[in-house]
Amino acid sequence: MNKNILTKSIALSLAMIMVLELTACGTVFYPERKGAKSGSIDPVVAVADAIGLLFFFIPGVIAFAVDFNNGTIYTSHGRHASLTQDELKSVTIKGKVDKQALSVLVTKKLSLAINVDVNQLQVKRFASEDALLAYMNISGLTLAGL
Repeated sequence: MNKNILTKSIALSLAMIMVLELTACGTVFYPERKGAKSGSIDPVVAVADAIGLLFFFIPGVIAFAVDFNNGTIYTSHGRHASLTQDELKSVTIKGKVDKQALSVLVTKKLSLAINVDVNQLQVKRFASEDALLAYMNISGLTLAGL
């Protein structure tokens, strides 16, 4: 009888460990984010972890704890820069962005030769960084880390 209880205990422990490992949605969805210390919380990961709270409270709490501990709940923004008002004026002609001048400015600003097909370049204006990130999320785009 002791052997049966021991076998059930080991099986239950292994099942619980597997459930705990799979509940951390950020760790499963974005393993490349491990090690992030701070940033904006990714709503996709937060909602997925919160769904765990709805079904089973303890695995949901553990999912949040694991994702915060690993840093996978934070969005990764990569390195980015913005244009100053003077730089923006230097690439704008009659309210339109001169794509060739913008390409040259970005190349100079990044100190990195980039190959931009000016005919394929699209310029969009966003009211905020959150609007840009929402557009990128919907479009399936990511910011490259430089």
